Amino acid sequence: MKAIGILGVVLAFISAVPAWAAPERYLLQAEASRVAFSAPADGQLITGTFPIRSASVVIDVEKPTRSQIDVTLNVAGVKASSLLAAEAMRGESVLATRRFPEARFVSNSVRGDPSAVEVGGQLTLRGVTRPVVLRGRILRQSGAAEDDFSRLTVALRGQVSRSAFGADGWAGMVGDVITLDILARIQRAGG
Repeated sequence: MKAIGILGVVLAFISAVPAWAAPERYLLQAEASRVAFSAPADGQLITGTFPIRSASVVIDVEKPTRSQIDVTLNVAGVKASSLLAAEAMRGESVLATRRFPEARFVSNSVRGDPSAVEVGGQLTLRGVTRPVVLRGRILRQSGAAEDDFSRLTVALRGQVSRSAFGADGWAGMVGDVITLDILARIQRAGG
């Protein structure tokens, strides 16, 4: 009889866990999302964006460690603070977009909680794959109720060495460290 009572308590607890307390697939709201970059160049800052080609996002707001991100960028579609900078970036000595029109980031670890998350993964750029760490937050979108996780904003920031990927053109003019700022607005699939 005691075993049945304990089993009943366990089953009652499991059924009381909210439906969102598991990994959920989210769809990217591309028009409201951006992958921005900045790089020092001759005492100024080159800024710009890369269009997002595709994204597969699975988020577990209760246990972010079970979350996964897989994003492909259209680096050939780069936009920069000047047309000259954008053209130079597409060139063979930087992004080599004729041969490598895309870049891809695939997460392999997520740590922390939604207010301070660290996403580790592999970035492939110019056919070279290197580890990258992004840090940021996962937030409910503005106006959402406290228990509404149907629409989220993922804000991440990190830095990469462009020379580590062989994108070392214009080294005398442009710094090696590129800062990435990612703002992804996502909506639960089917919701």
